[in-house]
Amino acid sequence: MADTTPFQQSFSAGATAGALPPIAPLPAERERWLKGLIRDLPDFPQPGILFRDITPLLQDAAALRFTLETMAARYQSANISKVIGIESRGFLLGAPLAYLLGVGFTPVRKQGKLPAATMSVEYSLEYGSNVLEIHRDALQPGERTLIVDDLLATGGTVAATLRLARQLGAEVVSATFLIELSALQGRLLLPGLDISTLLTY
Repeated sequence: MADTTPFQQSFSAGATAGALPPIAPLPAERERWLKGLIRDLPDFPQPGILFRDITPLLQDAAALRFTLETMAARYQSANISKVIGIESRGFLLGAPLAYLLGVGFTPVRKQGKLPAATMSVEYSLEYGSNVLEIHRDALQPGERTLIVDDLLATGGTVAATLRLARQLGAEVVSATFLIELSALQGRLLLPGLDISTLLTY
């Protein structure tokens, strides 16, 4: 695979500051390469679930670099000031994306995991509910933010994260994911939100 990524190319692309470029699909050979590094695990974490395991991709230096730089490229000129990562695999992608974009990183965590004063939101699961929290001082009013996670499935955790960010007065410019499970229609819970995904199943 060639070393050049969209992230490296973006420095000379001349994009308008603050504007998001159109979402460009991956070349077929790149998509096959990355999907070949994602392991399918049936009946995990419970029967009937097909788990997409990204750890082989994370262990491959070239694939990890390409993934992060490709995800970051679209936001290089978007005037993002903070990346919001969703617990827990969103941390694995969100923190290095923040580094590549030269901005700060804010974690959104499950209830009781953050040490300082928090704001929380409850959201529904297929069976029951869950709570996500963010530090009250994590985001400033008007701050342009990017939500990052590894997977867009039903959209519940992303919708809850979006609510938290907006309650703090931040602007969520976009949300980006390594994988989207399109059959679960997670986008329906996120109307009006710009969304980019690297791989679709």
